[in-house]
Amino acid sequence: MGGGMFLLETGLSGMTWVVIALPIFAAALLLLLGEVADGWGHWVGVLGIALPFGYAVALFLTMLREPAAVTVDLYTWLRIGAVDVGVTLLIDQLSILFTLLVTGVGALVAIYSIGYLAHDPGRRRFFGFINLFIAAMLLLVLADNYVLLFLGWEGVGLASYLLIGFWQQREAAALAAKKAFLMNRFADLGFITAIAVLFAKAGSVRFSEVAAPLNEAGGPWAGIVAVALLLAACGKSAQVPLQSWLLDAMEGPTPVSALIHAATMVSAGVYLMLRSLPLYELVPAVQVAVAVIGVLTLFVGAWIGAAGRDMKRVLAGSTMSQVGYLMLAAGLGPVGAVFAVFHLLTHGVFKADLFLSVGAVTESVGFGELRRLGGLVKVIPWVFAAFTCGYLAIIGVPFLAGFYSKEHIISAAWDASPVLGGCAIIGAGLTAGYMTRLLLLTFVGAARWTELADADAAVAAAEVDSDAPSTPEVHHAPASMGFPLVVLSLLSLGGGLALNGWLQGWLGPVFGVELAPTGLLHFDWLSYTTLGVVLLGVVVAVLRYRKVTPEWFDSWQLVSPPLPAVVDTVASESEVEDSEEVAVHSVDLAAIGAAGLYADALIDRAAVAPVAALTESVAWAERRVIRDGTDASWRAMGWVSALSRRLQNGSIRTYALLLTAGTAVALLSMLIWVWM
Repeated sequence: MGGGMFLLETGLSGMTWVVIALPIFAAALLLLLGEVADGWGHWVGVLGIALPFGYAVALFLTMLREPAAVTVDLYTWLRIGAVDVGVTLLIDQLSILFTLLVTGVGALVAIYSIGYLAHDPGRRRFFGFINLFIAAMLLLVLADNYVLLFLGWEGVGLASYLLIGFWQQREAAALAAKKAFLMNRFADLGFITAIAVLFAKAGSVRFSEVAAPLNEAGGPWAGIVAVALLLAACGKSAQVPLQSWLLDAMEGPTPVSALIHAATMVSAGVYLMLRSLPLYELVPAVQVAVAVIGVLTLFVGAWIGAAGRDMKRVLAGSTMSQVGYLMLAAGLGPVGAVFAVFHLLTHGVFKADLFLSVGAVTESVGFGELRRLGGLVKVIPWVFAAFTCGYLAIIGVPFLAGFYSKEHIISAAWDASPVLGGCAIIGAGLTAGYMTRLLLLTFVGAARWTELADADAAVAAAEVDSDAPSTPEVHHAPASMGFPLVVLSLLSLGGGLALNGWLQGWLGPVFGVELAPTGLLHFDWLSYTTLGVVLLGVVVAVLRYRKVTPEWFDSWQLVSPPLPAVVDTVASESEVEDSEEVAVHSVDLAAIGAAGLYADALIDRAAVAPVAALTESVAWAERRVIRDGTDASWRAMGWVSALSRRLQNGSIRTYALLLTAGTAVALLSMLIWVWM
């Protein structure tokens, strides 16, 4: 990356490996001890994340005094030809921020999970998986080279599979975990391809040493690596066209969504783009593609969020959309990269706040289906307050966390292209609209969970929890779930104020750019335009959803939307949310959004069906050509053997006759050859 001094360190920085080792040790302890640790294992799980957070804070304070990048070379892992792959950690201004985010939000989520999973028999196992995930994520963000980053990348994929499928007794959770795992493995083929090209053409896999050799090598190699890494990032960060796994991943426990699908795993792809920024500057066309994919995902996620019927699925669509902002910024070059990190940090905080608030709602009433909620502001006001803090931050209310980070991205996008900037502004309005819809349908209006006692409500309750009554009794969440929400709410309110201006100078050396800090009261015409669009989105949502009655929800029938002709597959394949609900009175756009834009059906038609057909063809060839051919050959050999046995009868006359006949044939052949 750009300027910045690199040092070899043996002091506090030299022990950075401890932040990875502690959660690994905690995970091993919890998973190997078994039921022995059930009573106290959750505290080990919390310490396995909280202690690395404390160490990261100490490292950060050290870097504030001496902001030089530090490399910690532990040992040489692989030596392939002239390429050495070391287990080397990189502590710079970028990696320390990610380390703080991963361990800080991770510690809060772990504390929250103590209460959330208090009565779950697998709580110890959950904390083991969480620590495994944290260790892999820390290896990913602290790695000095692509191979070591890939090791953490795959560890994150494994841990996410275990966490999404934590309730593996539920078929939907098991299938969601498998889907996330397989889609990410497909995307990882890009990562593997990129590493192979770097070995062959760059002669190095360190972030700081690959751009120049690829530029000197010429040809398409830089473009191949850039496209391959983009494929990997799209899979990990749930970007178009590999976004559909994130919706199904909501089958996991809510703390998993708050950590993996808000603050960490979905940001890993963006982190990969940021570390590879010098490489993308060699191929501007691919860099533009990164920004375009971000814009597409911004709209796709907003579309899905606006049509969602379940709280977590709305936030899943929102996550896609907000990560789309990050990809857009990453595709704008060094300036955008700085603001991508800014929004990544604020998004990790306020989206974790929103997800954990949703967890508190489901803990209180037993479900998160929007048609059965409403009126909760009077019942659980503290959850409403926490959710509102995250809501105000994500829609970009001035002076809150999301306002500053998103405004910077919009401004940078407008400077690069008015088209990109205009799309980012429209995305802000859509975010305000669907998040206001979520707030109103959950907390405002009549308490539909006490009024809906019809058959549909009973069916929905059975799908969420077979033991849940149609009219549940509200109870308050444990106190351990409240503390993380308070911290995240405060950060959602004040995080932008703390980072704005300072972050530009802090990240400048990493990306080789000098940005003038912007004041807290800096507003221009673009800011006012964005705020106007945001206000419009809020007003439209309020007018549409301020008065919603149970009768209005009765028009949501348990049917699947019509599939477009291009994906005329079975409707069940499109997975229209858990309850397969689609408003009969809604327009096609709403039906398509509720169906997740038919992503699963499209993938089935474009990839799964052709591969299945090819597999059937190969299986037919194996049966008819290889197997039947083999059978025919041994039958022929058996016939020849049987004929040969008849000739081997022990008679001297027979042998003499055969010898004479053979000699005659040989002589005749010689005569013919001479004559010709």
